[in-house]
Amino acid sequence: MNKKQTSKSVASKASDILRDNRYSSKSKSVAGSALSQTKTGKRSK
Repeated sequence: MNKKQTSKSVASKASDILRDNRYSSKSKSVAGSALSQTKTGKRSK
């Protein structure tokens, strides 16, 4: 289990990249990976 989490500032930048059409699909892929590692606040069972 990976215990590393993306920081709020990085998650915010990644979100901006995903919404902006000026970035390449590779950039959006990296941004999506970063967002998938953010803390959601939901408890996992």
